[in-house]
Amino acid sequence: MLILKNLLRYFYSLSFVSAMFISSVYLSLVATFLLPLSFNIRYRFINFYSVINLWVLKNLCNIDYRVEGKENIPDEACIIFSKHQSALETMIVQRVFSPLTFVVKKELLWLPFFGWGLRAIDPIAIDRKAGRKAIVQIVEQGIDRLKKGINIVIFPEGTRSKPGTKLEYKKGGAILASKSGHKVLPIAHTAGEYWPKGFFSRQTGTIVLSIGPAIETKDKTPAQIMQETECWIETKMKEISTIPSYPDPKC
Repeated sequence: MLILKNLLRYFYSLSFVSAMFISSVYLSLVATFLLPLSFNIRYRFINFYSVINLWVLKNLCNIDYRVEGKENIPDEACIIFSKHQSALETMIVQRVFSPLTFVVKKELLWLPFFGWGLRAIDPIAIDRKAGRKAIVQIVEQGIDRLKKGINIVIFPEGTRSKPGTKLEYKKGGAILASKSGHKVLPIAHTAGEYWPKGFFSRQTGTIVLSIGPAIETKDKTPAQIMQETECWIETKMKEISTIPSYPDPKC
């Protein structure tokens, strides 16, 4: 019985990956022809990627999601600081916030199909090794996107972390928040517990994505903004995570 259950889980996971691949190829190819058009048109089209794959995730893999704290979303464009444990949260935030774009490592734009589609939502693609130049790029392009009413998603840990762990928070997003004066919206979630980094098979259940109160950034230093954001995210992670050994937040 256990073997059959694992085989079914593998089959459904394979179906989900196949749906991701097919939708990525189709949508990215069409998106290349839409690049001359406005951002809003491109964004509405690319957003089908998350719609399709979250539908497959729910109906084949029996993984749903629940969003808490929608009332905290401000009316104006904001900077979203989120934990990064899986590819799933990148799709969920696209269903919650619109329009949005991401701060990503520039190597992602080189990926066939996926990278082409990513270009359509005007991401802020940085060279992680560039140091201060990368931060300048985040600030300049970030302010430009915010002025256009586009929310910016930043993963302050820089890369995916394993569930139950915490990486060092990077300062680039906090510098953007301090200089732009736009609010920061912290997000904690349990996506990594259903599709962890390095694992093919998914676990069934309901992902919790929790949106915290908007953090004011005017007249605050990047260090203050980062401390408030990190404290809320890591405190909430310990609360919603099913992993009992989740580290205590440093608040």
